[in-house]
Amino acid sequence: MKHSFYDVKAKAKVQADVISKVTYGKKGNERYAFKAKTKDGRNLTAFVSKDTWDKAKV
Repeated sequence: MKHSFYDVKAKAKVQADVISKVTYGKKGNERYAFKAKTKDGRNLTAFVSKDTWDKAKV
């Protein structure tokens, strides 16, 4: 699955394959995110809504 991420080093939006779905925060106050890697191996994180996170097939 592809998703749009912001690459801080390149200062641009990039499309990358999602490699995992993660949650941050305590129970009842979670934030949902997708993780990916750039072609040169840097990590990318994009925070998404719970609905988008639930629908993702990763």
